[in-house]
Amino acid sequence: MSFSIQAGCPAIRRCESAADMADAVGELYSSEVEDAILVWNLVPIRVPYGYDLAALVDDLVPLLEDVRRPEFSETDVFWGSDTFSAEWRIVREGDSLRIGARWHSTLGNYESLLAERGDSVVPVEEFVSEWAKVLRRIVADIEAESVELEDDDIFLRAKALLAA
Repeated sequence: MSFSIQAGCPAIRRCESAADMADAVGELYSSEVEDAILVWNLVPIRVPYGYDLAALVDDLVPLLEDVRRPEFSETDVFWGSDTFSAEWRIVREGDSLRIGARWHSTLGNYESLLAERGDSVVPVEEFVSEWAKVLRRIVADIEAESVELEDDDIFLRAKALLAA
């Protein structure tokens, strides 16, 4: 498989309230917890929950909503964390997505190796289900802690994605 994610089971810390889902993710997971691992063409990339995923979640949920739409054709995404920074060009090819990436920074400094490995091609439903592993973990932890979100839009949209 050219694209997969291991969500892991990171320990959580107490969080009673947060501004939004991204803020809750940053509060729930410390920097010492288990990371998610994104595997891109056999290259493992650590994606810390409390830092990278907190920065990515606001773009991730709308992206997954978009790629599931039958009329989706292409989009550009900028992942803007310091330790997971990349520009992805995502183009639908039949039932699959071709993801071309320009890697700026990753934990472990794998940018050149990732560039050598080229595009990742993954079926749309597989792409969504791989990212859903991470969202499922985050949503479950927010619910388990009964975190009150001032703005729950992305959280509710993530829950709807997982229910679909």
